[in-house]
Amino acid sequence: MKEERATSQPIRFVGKRQQGGGYGKPPGQSDEFLTLVEPGTPCGEFMRRYWHPVGVSSKVTTDPKRVRILGENLILFRDGQGKPGLLHENCAHRGTSLYYGKVEDQGIRCCYHGWLFAVDGACVEQPCEPGGGQHRDKCRQPWYPVEERYGLVFAYMGPLDSMPSLPTYDVLEGLGPDEELQQEDQSFYIGGGVSQENPVAPYSWLQNFENVMDPFHVVILHSRFSGVQFRDQMAAMPTVEWELCDHGVMYRSVRQTGGAQFTRITQTLLPNVRIVPSIELAPGQGREVAWLVPVDSHHHRSFGVARVPKNEEPLYSRRSRMAVFEGKTWSEMTEDEHRRFPGDYEAQSTQGSIPAHSDEHLAGSDKGLVMLRRLLARQIRVVQEGGDPEGTSREQSRVSVKAGNFFE
Repeated sequence: MKEERATSQPIRFVGKRQQGGGYGKPPGQSDEFLTLVEPGTPCGEFMRRYWHPVGVSSKVTTDPKRVRILGENLILFRDGQGKPGLLHENCAHRGTSLYYGKVEDQGIRCCYHGWLFAVDGACVEQPCEPGGGQHRDKCRQPWYPVEERYGLVFAYMGPLDSMPSLPTYDVLEGLGPDEELQQEDQSFYIGGGVSQENPVAPYSWLQNFENVMDPFHVVILHSRFSGVQFRDQMAAMPTVEWELCDHGVMYRSVRQTGGAQFTRITQTLLPNVRIVPSIELAPGQGREVAWLVPVDSHHHRSFGVARVPKNEEPLYSRRSRMAVFEGKTWSEMTEDEHRRFPGDYEAQSTQGSIPAHSDEHLAGSDKGLVMLRRLLARQIRVVQEGGDPEGTSREQSRVSVKAGNFFE
């Protein structure tokens, strides 16, 4: 008799999966075409055709800051002349991290051998070489163009010959004397350990992005299941219409509350912009624009800008914006309270860092999610075929915000 040997081959189930049972279920598969964002991936190359916020301007100083965006480790800093720079973390000389570098007027100096790099990656000095480096012009630290707007630092991480203009947004322009812009670089869903010290959410950007086009979870999760986490009006089941808008998807939800009609319009724009009207139900056009920026395929973080009146409580620290249970915000709740009264973090993060899309059973209420995925897939293919995706232009472009709360 031959000796039986252990094998590393996967076990194959024989026969049909039992009706109603879990035995024989194949492993779920994620849609990597839409979720992976590292260099060279389809969605990663698509994402690199747009500008992304990488920091709040007021927090970008001469102290180097580690930033991880689209699966790349970068260093964000401001040189002694006030110009922001975004360089690959590892020095082009011998690979030492520029996080330990020293910022000077002309750029950042590596701690190992003192090579000095400008914000555009140019090697300014090699102090250990004759004449400060007679061939230093042949070495350039990998870098990305940056622009400052609305109090944020934006970076473009794609091919330079495809670089679009950085768009403007009508709701963030033309401030009055009593108005200002406020910025946010934490998660919009306070929870999961996301904080000022750790602003990264441990799951894919796409889960958060799709959530914006899901008006029905507001009724169930935020109003009926866990109690009213935001506003009583959100508990009414709405009539919803989704539609494609200029480089995005939007929905219009209509509720009858207190004898009045309440219409709420929410937008998503390529590649990762969310425009959600005031959760405090302030009437009129939405005045906040936010970006769900992939840190890598399994993590993301949020950046936002809001137009607000001066001398009011800062918008992003208001408890009235947060999901609250019996007066407690997420960070103040116990683990048992999280289990009994879940919010966005629990609903999204427990899908996995990337969901098993093959296990989903989508329904009619998921129409907005399907439209968004199809739009993303079409534009990813445009990039694969050498074209420019929707929402990019070499000319200066201005986005007109349609989102808002409207009462009749």
